[in-house]
Amino acid sequence: MNKTEQWLETATGPIRAADLGRTYIHEHLRIDLSAHKHDPDADLNAPELVAAELRVLKRQGIDALVEVTNRGMGRDARLLRQLSEASGIRVMVSTGFYKEPFLPPEVHDLGERELAEIMRREILEGIADTGVKAHVIGEIGTSRDEIAPAERKVFAAAARAHRETGRPIFTHTTLGTMALEQLQLLRQWGTDLSKVVIGHLDLRCDLDYHLRVADFGCFLGFDTIGKLKYESDERRAQLIRELIERGHLSQIVLAQDITRRSHLAAHGGTGYGYLWAEFLPVLRRNGVGDEAIETLLVENPRRLLGVSV
Repeated sequence: MNKTEQWLETATGPIRAADLGRTYIHEHLRIDLSAHKHDPDADLNAPELVAAELRVLKRQGIDALVEVTNRGMGRDARLLRQLSEASGIRVMVSTGFYKEPFLPPEVHDLGERELAEIMRREILEGIADTGVKAHVIGEIGTSRDEIAPAERKVFAAAARAHRETGRPIFTHTTLGTMALEQLQLLRQWGTDLSKVVIGHLDLRCDLDYHLRVADFGCFLGFDTIGKLKYESDERRAQLIRELIERGHLSQIVLAQDITRRSHLAAHGGTGYGYLWAEFLPVLRRNGVGDEAIETLLVENPRRLLGVSV
């Protein structure tokens, strides 16, 4: 392995960052939030259906995705490796802890340093006995309009793990709130904000707010594409164009954040192919050309994810 190159850890082993290809930046292939949501639809456990959709996605032109299910969310590292092998999609795995009320007991029982050590170990040594190493820290989240004490502890631990490993941090904002507060905390704790992506900002399509976030130098996650209950994809595309016109093309990344059985195409949902087949044409109609789209899907994820080893 050439140590001067950038390398990425995937579920099936390390690859060169140059080989990453077109990438969805925030997805779930196996996730279970059903207990707290009291909704069986929130238990996404359909490996055969997911594998079939990923094979279609690969044929369409997507090469990789970041799978941000972590501890307490139903993560299954072995399954992620199997899905990657079955589909040809490169899958990057995450470590960390989500948000209230989905945090496992260890978040409340352990201190910041101990939580950071769990993340560091899953990155450098692997996840339990699976042979799979995490590549990113995330998704770590905050509640709507507030940061709960346990969430603040997770952010502090994530910042520590980031400093020790250089790995990027992926955040969750509830309906787009608390992005500025997340960034202020992470900056306070010495995080390289060019290695942070603030998630779900497209659930709050407010140009002034997005420009304030972009001023921190982080990545902006337009990662709930197709979730029309919150914002239209037309508005998402318009906002992306407006941000590009103001010089922020290099800070935008895309995904869909599929989390439910009903999101799968086989169950009448958008499916993993929606972004490629349905949203990119909307972007083009709004004046975002193919070269810019390649930047959103290839160059930006590569810069965010690349780590020298």
